[in-house]
Amino acid sequence: MDSAPEGVDPNVPNVARMYDYFLDGKDNFAADRAAAEQILKTFPHTREGARANRAFLRRAVRHVVDSGVRQIVDLGAGLPTQGNTHEIAPDARVVYVDYDSVVCVHGRALLARTENVDFLQADVREPDVLLDKLSGMVDFDRPVAFMMLALLHFVPDDIAYDLVGKVREASAPGSHLVISHAVDSTPDTTPEAEEIYRRSTAALHLRTREGVLRFFDGYELAEPGLTHPNGWRPDESHTGGDSITFGYVGVGRKH
Repeated sequence: MDSAPEGVDPNVPNVARMYDYFLDGKDNFAADRAAAEQILKTFPHTREGARANRAFLRRAVRHVVDSGVRQIVDLGAGLPTQGNTHEIAPDARVVYVDYDSVVCVHGRALLARTENVDFLQADVREPDVLLDKLSGMVDFDRPVAFMMLALLHFVPDDIAYDLVGKVREASAPGSHLVISHAVDSTPDTTPEAEEIYRRSTAALHLRTREGVLRFFDGYELAEPGLTHPNGWRPDESHTGGDSITFGYVGVGRKH
């Protein structure tokens, strides 16, 4: 980017813009790129993991749209970056949600001319407030797909399961839940890595495969069930590998 939107400091690295850099996006600044390169020195799987996660998002969005869903809420969305949800589902109502005010300012600037898309500032750790805000933006009497990609492993157990439970209760039959989640066997989550996250605003809350599967209580998992990102309905863009280092993904449909 040549210039920053009003309210965005290009000299302060931002995790959402760093993620954009990992995906070869253009919405990042020199400070973001420098910080991202430092991350790659410590966690060399980061770029591969981001790309696998993004590829899964594209396939999952196509699946929920093919299932008849025309409303998508992308929680913890970060910046609209490469392979945006609204680009994959151009006929759907899409609401991006993030708690970071800087991300929201930047995201709204990027989406200023995009119809049927909104960027909501809200915190998933306050699910009642979140759902109240969303009630004026989506129709909960119709199916909604909730995307929670690389989100729940940054949320403590009590809040994470409460969030998913309240989303399920608020959703109409036919609604979908899409999750990608790091697990406690991820090689990059060494004690050093966990300590780095503990010192940040995004402490890790890793779960077992069974702990991730529990989020889908009340949902019917689409085939092939809970699996590695590259193993979930691979298409012609699949580049190989089982992505075991990146945890598990799944897509569920509410009964």
